[in-house]
Amino acid sequence: MASIDWIILGGTLLFIVGYGVWKTTGSKNVHDYVLGGNSTKWWTIGLSVMATQASAITFLSTPGQAYHDGMGFVQFYFGLPLAMIIICIVFIPLYHRLKVYTAYEFLENRFDLKTRSLAAILFLIQRGLAAGITIFAPSIILSAVLGWDLRTLNIIIGILVIIYTVSGGTKAVSVTQKQQMFIIMTGMFIAFFFILGYLPDNITFTKALKVAGASDKLNILDFDFNTSSRYTFWSGITGGLFLALAYFGTDQSQVQRYLSGKSVRESQLGLIFNGILKIPMQFFILLVGVMVFVFFQYNHSPLNFNPAATNAVMNSPYAEDYQILEKEHLSLEVEKRIAQNKFSAALDLKEYDATQDAKQQIININNKEKINREVAKSLISKADGSVETNDKDYVFIHFILHYLPKGLIGLLLAVILSAAMSSTAAELNALGTITALDLYKRNNKGEHTPQHYVKVSKLFTLMWGVIAILIACFANLFDNLIQLVNIIGSIFYGNVLGIFLIAFFFRFIKGNAVFVAALITQVIVIMGWYLDWMSYLWLNAFGCSLVILLAFVLESFDRLLKVSPVKS
Repeated sequence: MASIDWIILGGTLLFIVGYGVWKTTGSKNVHDYVLGGNSTKWWTIGLSVMATQASAITFLSTPGQAYHDGMGFVQFYFGLPLAMIIICIVFIPLYHRLKVYTAYEFLENRFDLKTRSLAAILFLIQRGLAAGITIFAPSIILSAVLGWDLRTLNIIIGILVIIYTVSGGTKAVSVTQKQQMFIIMTGMFIAFFFILGYLPDNITFTKALKVAGASDKLNILDFDFNTSSRYTFWSGITGGLFLALAYFGTDQSQVQRYLSGKSVRESQLGLIFNGILKIPMQFFILLVGVMVFVFFQYNHSPLNFNPAATNAVMNSPYAEDYQILEKEHLSLEVEKRIAQNKFSAALDLKEYDATQDAKQQIININNKEKINREVAKSLISKADGSVETNDKDYVFIHFILHYLPKGLIGLLLAVILSAAMSSTAAELNALGTITALDLYKRNNKGEHTPQHYVKVSKLFTLMWGVIAILIACFANLFDNLIQLVNIIGSIFYGNVLGIFLIAFFFRFIKGNAVFVAALITQVIVIMGWYLDWMSYLWLNAFGCSLVILLAFVLESFDRLLKVSPVKS
């Protein structure tokens, strides 16, 4: 990296931290610290909600996901707009009417303290793990850039986030997220247009899409009913809907964003804003990944994008075997460029048979390349079992570091780090709030001043920041990071959503039945994930349906016992 990159990167991060502290110091009570004094406008809510969900993992992993598997991942978000409508109609008015600080406070009003505490604990487990991963993701990037130790980077990034999150609470998170979203989208648009500019002169954007389509990267819709398929239209509008309902409706990191709204209308407009823009944003980020794929059809790509993996195998007894694979990879790249040129020429001449022949040739070469990459991964694993062979998360950063001009590298790294900080800040803010209000305050019988609970909230936020850093220090890649976060969420979210839906719509079911049903459901869902009963997205619908069914059966059985005559 050049000096200008360091200046842009460092200046951006220091501005965000300094701005967050400067704008939001001096919260005197829990209302100001947790809800930002209910002063947030709808556009700030919308951007804050988007920034909370769009972590560094989004901008690190999503382009790599598209590079390897195409645009199908966008189906994951198809249930989100409908979820926003449901939350605006059902969740937001109820939360505001009850004047709750947390989503789980409502559960005690409806059921009892133990159900509230259980839901809060489930949230703390899954969101605490996710917070560690959102710190770990950008650490991978800077580790690849600087060669620094991952644990050192986890600590540095975690401390930067902790400074302004602990200082300013919810308002600090919201005001900084507006700046971060501007930086993020500006950087992504600039990168997109640079990629198009780097393509051969005869490859227009339209032709680039056809090149991507020839390699099956533009298969957006999959109507297969197979529940083992991760990303289909049906899993998106069912599993994705339940995940979005649980995440935006019951996850405090999101609920806290719109509970800070000036009114019900401002909160609703903020979520609708998110619902309208989220799918186009994810579509665009995936499209960036597809364009990176097209770029590498005409330019050299490494056999494995993870530099640590390459170094490990090249310093092992398997180095010679790996070099043979690299030579084959280079030969395939030459064949691929020739095939792509034939495909482009056939498109220009509008010769159908020639186009199909060239397309089939491209598919065959890509299949050979995939086999080579799998063999390479096997050699890397033999060389060093501790090195991550999956390289999806390294694709975009490889392009940034090796092909973008000076200055823009610093901006793109600032984009990814800004996304990491925005998401992690919201998570720590929510974790501190839930621990302070749902567990500490509710179970502490002593009388304390408002300032005491502000201090306690800050201390718990700091505590969770330290825990997140520790989790990041022991994290490993899992297929790819964006999937790992969603898998963790899917294991817990369906159960929690089911508890809330019972609270909203099944008035006859009481706290004991819900509590027992939730415990049983969580055990079964974890077993289902571990035994791979279904794709993780379906776990959301499964967990939600199961807890409702079990609670219904348990409550009905309990009522039956009460009304049945006891025979002596």
